Amino acid sequence: MSTDNTSTTEFSKLRTVLWPIHNFELKKFLPMGFMMLCILFIYTLVRDLKDTLVVSHAIGGGAETLGFLKLYGVVPSAILFMIVFVKLANKLTREKLFYSIVTFFLAFFVTFGFIIFPAREYLHMSAETIANLQSSYPALHWFIPVIGNWSYSLFYIFAELWGSVVLTALFWQFANEITRVSEAKRFYSLFGFIGQLGLLASGTLIITCASIAKKSASAGVDSFGVNLRYQMGAVLIFGIALLVTYRWMNKSVLTDKRFYDPGDIAKKKSKPKMGLGESAKMLFTNKYLLLIAVLVIAYGISINLVEGVFKGQIKLAYPDANDYNKLMGKLSLTTGLLTMGVMLCGANILRIFPWRTAALITPVFLFCASLIFFGVIIYENKMGLNATIMGTSVVMIAVVTGLIQNAFSKGVKYSLFDSTMQMAYIPLSPEEKVKGQAAVSVLAGRLGKGGGAAIQSTMLMIAGGNTPLYKLVDWLAAIVFFVVLMWIFSVINLSTRFEKLTKAKEEEARATENSNS
Repeated sequence: MSTDNTSTTEFSKLRTVLWPIHNFELKKFLPMGFMMLCILFIYTLVRDLKDTLVVSHAIGGGAETLGFLKLYGVVPSAILFMIVFVKLANKLTREKLFYSIVTFFLAFFVTFGFIIFPAREYLHMSAETIANLQSSYPALHWFIPVIGNWSYSLFYIFAELWGSVVLTALFWQFANEITRVSEAKRFYSLFGFIGQLGLLASGTLIITCASIAKKSASAGVDSFGVNLRYQMGAVLIFGIALLVTYRWMNKSVLTDKRFYDPGDIAKKKSKPKMGLGESAKMLFTNKYLLLIAVLVIAYGISINLVEGVFKGQIKLAYPDANDYNKLMGKLSLTTGLLTMGVMLCGANILRIFPWRTAALITPVFLFCASLIFFGVIIYENKMGLNATIMGTSVVMIAVVTGLIQNAFSKGVKYSLFDSTMQMAYIPLSPEEKVKGQAAVSVLAGRLGKGGGAAIQSTMLMIAGGNTPLYKLVDWLAAIVFFVVLMWIFSVINLSTRFEKLTKAKEEEARATENSNS
């Protein structure tokens, strides 16, 4: 039988808030936290590089290609990869599955940086071929670069999959399997803080690599290629560190019954596997779950539409790929800092204010920030790209406004949106919690991620030719505001039901306690 000293030792009030980890638990907590840091460090590097490649470096490309790539590349690839993942999970042990998947990703990223990217001129369509195809098929103007620059598109897909496969399917399943409930309540929130350190480190590295590559590259040398190799080298180093740490966890930590005893770990109910039809049926027959689904869908659609226009503005302000990548690094660095700050505030907001107040902060902020951001873009369309406001380029104002909006939106999302959404499941019955979360994850998650991409790609196909996203901002802004307003109304409606169910559950608990006494 394992010993769990967490129940016999109390923390001081300050340590309970800042560091509720026992000294003997550091052998288990620190390597798990370091694994999280490595995963998010790599994810931030490849995520920022994928945008730089597709938006800034691809021939004929731009932010307008992102919707097509997400809808026709990422979504089907994610489904295919998860099918393969499940089959491998049935054949391999947990440890071998982790090594195989992580090594596969690392091999691709390193191969891309040191072999595929230098040979891109021989592998991709020529600029002339892409231009001719775009002229012949104006409705597919922004889809053709996705095919013409296929290795960049492949890198984009792999970067997206790293987050969903390695972080969600590998790390969190591993953490849930080896962590006791008493440990999870203290460990998991701190993993979030450690993960933000990964964003700070990667954001700083991106800025440094982009600056060094641009300054040190001699005539005739592809400075962005130098930058890419630096960053892929860092991916390899942190990837090896991740694998070594995971190996050490299995050999030195999980063999100690103080930290892991399969018979002592509380068995968690696995989420039921639900298809799209079953998920839709459950959501539409349960108004409470449907309202939660609206929150998830609304966030996915609104943030994707805003990000598409924002990344297009970055390209206008920073046409050089190194400068674009450097700005993305600043965005990641800012997001990490803001998220850590908002997480501290968020914990107090959830403790002091009602659920409705905490849940409304994210959509209200996004609505107000989008009003300013889209207002600047509309002014830019009317006055021209060379227009200035108080001596500052209107394009640069749009970039700065978009950067602040994106950084704050993600920070608020990680600290408040995710927390309030999970809290909304608490008053539900055990069956509704399990099946409801699965249904929202299957249907709402996909609609949220693919919805924004579908809207963007459809509008660009209707507009035809090389119409940029910022020229469609009137329609995009209207859609974002409508979606966010639906989000706000859903929060208000859901909060009424949440409070009612919570009160009923508390009364039931008191009645049960009184009858027992």
